[in-house]
Amino acid sequence: MTKAVGGDAPVRIVSLVTQKGGTGKSSLAVSLAVAAAESGLKAVVLDIDPQGTAEEWYKRRTAEAPAVHSISWANLSSRLYRVSQQGYDLAIIDTPGADGHAASEAMKEAHFCLLPVRPSFADIEASKVTVRYLSDQAKPFAFLLNQCPTGGRTSRTSNARMALQLLGRLCGSTLAHRSDHVDALASGLGVTEFNPHGKAADEVRAVLQWLTARLRKLDAIETADDEAETIPLRAVV
Repeated sequence: MTKAVGGDAPVRIVSLVTQKGGTGKSSLAVSLAVAAAESGLKAVVLDIDPQGTAEEWYKRRTAEAPAVHSISWANLSSRLYRVSQQGYDLAIIDTPGADGHAASEAMKEAHFCLLPVRPSFADIEASKVTVRYLSDQAKPFAFLLNQCPTGGRTSRTSNARMALQLLGRLCGSTLAHRSDHVDALASGLGVTEFNPHGKAADEVRAVLQWLTARLRKLDAIETADDEAETIPLRAVV
């Protein structure tokens, strides 16, 4: 995928999708993009949420990178083609909480989907529709526990972790419910810019590291599949 992700492969597309609003998708999208830019990646956020939270964040921002483009979901495919021609390493798609067409398009276009969920029964139940769609499409995905109680792993977080592991892959890092996320969003900053040495910044970097490692694995699998297709039949009989 990139310098940090590995190789000269084209842009990798990550969609943040959930059926519920308020799970922190927009805050996560911009902070991941900022952290990616800090690590040397050329990142862009494509905001297809009509609320335009990421777009409004960018208007409050003084730095140009990472770029944020607010577009209709119907134009997502064509914009991703343009992004792929502009040397981007990572495209993060921020989606609305309850729009079947927009979410479906984002999931279809993604190489990998990240599902932010809070450690609550309602969020976990609401995710099942998304998981069913992703599973039917054989689309790689993982849950990300977000807005968890601070002060270490609580029983609520542990129970949510166990429930999500039954539904699919779970990101190895979690994000706690910290004020730095809210304050950074209001300031037009990523959380790693707002408080570089804070716990929230460390958690976002850990999520990015996990995500880029996962993308590297997917690249390796794709490469192995392509090479296997080129092996002459006589070599495998």
